[in-house]
Amino acid sequence: MLISGLLVGLLLGFVMQRGRFCVTGAFRDIWVAKSTWWLGAFIVAIAVQAVGVAALNAAGVIQVSEAVSQFAPVGTVIGAFVFGFGIVLAGGCATGTYYRAGEGLVGSWFALIFYALFASIFKYGALAETTGFMRHYGVTENATIYETLGVSMWVPVVALALIAGFWAYRNLSKPKLPMAQLPAEKKGLAHLLTEKSWNPYATAVVVGIIAMLAFPASWATGRQGGLGITTPSANAVQYLGTGDAKFVDWGVLLVGGILLGSYIAAKASGEFKVRVPDAKTIMRSGVGGALMGWGAAWAGGCSIGNGLVETALFSWQGWVALVAMILGTGAAAYLFVIPRRARRTAATPAKNLQTA
Repeated sequence: MLISGLLVGLLLGFVMQRGRFCVTGAFRDIWVAKSTWWLGAFIVAIAVQAVGVAALNAAGVIQVSEAVSQFAPVGTVIGAFVFGFGIVLAGGCATGTYYRAGEGLVGSWFALIFYALFASIFKYGALAETTGFMRHYGVTENATIYETLGVSMWVPVVALALIAGFWAYRNLSKPKLPMAQLPAEKKGLAHLLTEKSWNPYATAVVVGIIAMLAFPASWATGRQGGLGITTPSANAVQYLGTGDAKFVDWGVLLVGGILLGSYIAAKASGEFKVRVPDAKTIMRSGVGGALMGWGAAWAGGCSIGNGLVETALFSWQGWVALVAMILGTGAAAYLFVIPRRARRTAATPAKNLQTA
């Protein structure tokens, strides 16, 4: 049944690459473009998964209580903030780094290597004790929002579904901007899968369904959880370093599948190309990847494990981490992205004046 991890990963990598589903862009756009278009799509993915997971829980297929992480507020806030800061430097979150690496982006290769390496260091290596302290310091009694409120899980699920639906309606009812399209050389399903640009909200629905299906697929192997990137990445490093097959679980096959699925999508759509950035970008990607590995270990998850999955379980860790990641992304955007754009804008009139 472990092979199901590879299949889910293949599907997720393909969908995220073709849909350009970028969590980093969703967080960064809040600060840089003052836009919540992509954040709305991300919330839709959470809501779709939340409805599916609640139904699976009600049917007895899974037990949400066994999948929810304990809430250690200090580690979650600090770790998620560091992770959010790191994804701006790395140019992509956990899954974004995987699918961009599959496209041939060398900077993402370095970000991915340092992300997995530092996740392993902070989870199993020399700095594992710091993670153990952060994951247990100040742990709260109730791990979920609905437990704290004393209500059924369905109450926040329905509320989120209504919010996500309204958000999607507001964004999709606005005038549509023209989207770049590849010349149509294929017809039918082949055109849709490999040429046509995908709507972010349609992509979000598919991502949410995949995330929901990951639960029973993972559960069947004894791994009580859904999508996860950080621990599987750390486990892959441990396996490569020790040769111990116990580290090769459903999650390791999942992340391997994401990489392979994105490569297949990029090749099929003609978007695969090995692109080597300058040395500064490579160094920044490596530092960003290291911060991602550190932050995700302390926070108990990345933008997928916390931002997509734990939020769908309505754990305090998931929603607090989501806010902290957005704040960390904002801090990095104000330090690196916004000043760079301002310099480019200021230089453009002077350049035009010289050429006039």
